[in-house]
Amino acid sequence: MNSYSFNSPVASLYVGDLPPDETETTLFVKFSIVGPILSIRVCRDLITGRSLGYAYVNFQYPQDADRALDTMNFDLIKGKPIRIMRLQRDPSLRKSGVGNNFIKNLDKSIDNEAMYNTFSAFGNILSSKVVTDEEGNSKGYGFVHFETEKAANNAIAKVNGMLLNGRKVYAGKFIPRKERERMIGNKAKRFTNVYIKNFGDELDDDKLREMFEKYGTIISAKVMVDKNGKSKGFGFVNFQDSESAKRAVEELNAQELGGRQLYVGRAQKKAERQVELKLRFERLKLERMSRYQGSNLYVKHLEDSVDEERLRTVFSSFGNITSVKIMTDARGNSRGFGFVCFSCPEEAIRAITEMNGKIVVSKPLYVALAQRKEDRKAYIASQYMERLARMYGQPYFNQMCQLGGGDNFVPTMPQVPGRYITYYL
Repeated sequence: MNSYSFNSPVASLYVGDLPPDETETTLFVKFSIVGPILSIRVCRDLITGRSLGYAYVNFQYPQDADRALDTMNFDLIKGKPIRIMRLQRDPSLRKSGVGNNFIKNLDKSIDNEAMYNTFSAFGNILSSKVVTDEEGNSKGYGFVHFETEKAANNAIAKVNGMLLNGRKVYAGKFIPRKERERMIGNKAKRFTNVYIKNFGDELDDDKLREMFEKYGTIISAKVMVDKNGKSKGFGFVNFQDSESAKRAVEELNAQELGGRQLYVGRAQKKAERQVELKLRFERLKLERMSRYQGSNLYVKHLEDSVDEERLRTVFSSFGNITSVKIMTDARGNSRGFGFVCFSCPEEAIRAITEMNGKIVVSKPLYVALAQRKEDRKAYIASQYMERLARMYGQPYFNQMCQLGGGDNFVPTMPQVPGRYITYYL
């Protein structure tokens, strides 16, 4: 039996949807019956050490990896099916979207296995997944990534419009998020359907048409009503051309009708509204972050007796404080840390210089600029990786990262080559 070598060919599998307590040892017991294993790694959060729910299994021989994929995919571990895929090392293939299909309107009973079995008839599948909520229930859509674009197109031609478990399924090419946003933006410029809301009983179909027809030719005008025929306070006007629709929106939006301020805007589907709201939220979030960048302080080692008023008093001599917050548990007890936000970075820096290490009540404070959770995790991870590179040596570290299939790989101690197959715990 060949000893382990970094230059040896490695047949690697991705194993997903694992229980949170699954370990390398239990996975080794399961997969070693197929063939010799070089290494197994359960991926974990670098900070908390908790499992991320997936692992990499590296076989010595490619045929063993193929056999595991064919015979063990969707096997149950602790009552839940696991998901096995070939490890795709080329990120450009994943990011390009070539061969990736989007499937929606799926019946809730269709799971990963049913999806895989349905689409595997059209070609080799790199990955497939039905998207689920936090409780594991299907959201009614998923993705199937084929090895070739020909197979993906064939699947679309055969499955789109097909009935699966009594529901007519949509199958089409996956469109990346940025492209979808660009398409929505272009669509927004060419809209003809106008949405009107916040009016009372003063408008019916005829009056709504009369109100908007001066802006252009109208195809339809409809006030939405309940089962009793009473207006719901909103409706739609569909123009023949987009210029007429734009003029109507520009002139009638925010106008008063019956003591109420009308809303007149482009009619949107639910998915479009969600994308637009998400973009708006992210934009506001970035604006807030840039506004308070360098002005918000993280303060810890606070005594339980220090409340927000006391904390404000302690820091008030360094400048204008815009907000103070001490974090508490479910019972309202202090968790020993909080935040103090100043009106400008200069005041915050002055507070750090003076207050970091200063004793308040009986503890020396720790005071530093507050960081976003993502930035803090990235910083800690980079420090951890630097320590590992120094500990094991950069060449070994780089090779092990490549073997693990990603930059987040955490190597174990080097194994001594020998007669037996080794695996990493």
